[in-house]
Amino acid sequence: MDMRGDDQSTVWLILSVILICASVSHVAMAQSSSLHQSPDQMAPGKVTPVMLDNSLMLTKVKLKFAGQEAVLELNDNPASRDLVSMLPLTLKFSDYNHVEKIAFPPRKVSTGSAPFGLTPSVGDFALYAPWGNLVVYYRGFQTSGDLVHLGRFISGIEQLAAMDGEFSVRLEVSE
Repeated sequence: MDMRGDDQSTVWLILSVILICASVSHVAMAQSSSLHQSPDQMAPGKVTPVMLDNSLMLTKVKLKFAGQEAVLELNDNPASRDLVSMLPLTLKFSDYNHVEKIAFPPRKVSTGSAPFGLTPSVGDFALYAPWGNLVVYYRGFQTSGDLVHLGRFISGIEQLAAMDGEFSVRLEVSE
């Protein structure tokens, strides 16, 4: 097939328009998803931070325990947002199976349309849906379809893992 210069220019122009439309559609979808929030997400004091590129900023949560501190970054999913709505909160954590620290929030965390399934590794923070408990993994473990991945620790996991017995942890949104 022999293309003249004008035909090649036309093909390149069409391909460029398709690429631009695809990237504009992605931005429009991100904007519309942040505009369609439920009334409880729009309540006073429940501001969802949006960066200039319209992507959601991850919420950071501080865990304070025995004069120490750990920080985790939450995923943006319905279960994480529901947990944030309960904060600040003080929970009793304890070791489970020499793999994880667990605690039970005052009410079940809503999983809504949250994604289930996780192969936990060191530093993962999850919800074990059947029991309703929060899980801090300080060792890797087997895949479970009953876990909702809430986030990952960015600091302090070693100190949290070293805690023995039952201990109190204060969870609060980090500014």
